[in-house]
Amino acid sequence: MVSTLQNRAGPNQSALTERPMEDTHLRLLRLIEARPELSQRDLARELGTSLGKVNYCLNALIDKGLVKVRNFRNSNNKLAYAYLLTPRGIESKATITVKFLKRKMAEYETLKAEIEQLQREVGQHEVSELGERK
Repeated sequence: MVSTLQNRAGPNQSALTERPMEDTHLRLLRLIEARPELSQRDLARELGTSLGKVNYCLNALIDKGLVKVRNFRNSNNKLAYAYLLTPRGIESKATITVKFLKRKMAEYETLKAEIEQLQREVGQHEVSELGERK
């Protein structure tokens, strides 16, 4: 069943479904790099997503070797975890960031062209309205 759905989806569908996860991974990698002491609950709060999604993504990043977990004692003397980017994680973050930036720049150019087209249409409409009023 899955392969049938994948075949119907076409080549671009795979990229579309991977983007949100890749964007989430990038946001998570950036946050871990900046604040490795955050708990999964804190990460979820900062990202505005569910704890389950953070747990799923974090485990995927750990399985890929992009993040490692270290135990430490926090200020309440409780055992806590620090999530650290591995060298491979740092490299992957850079690669994902470049792809993200290219995609956002292309989106910006598309929106800019669309806005310019709409402004021309509105401008033409305003000119024709002015001609009718005279």
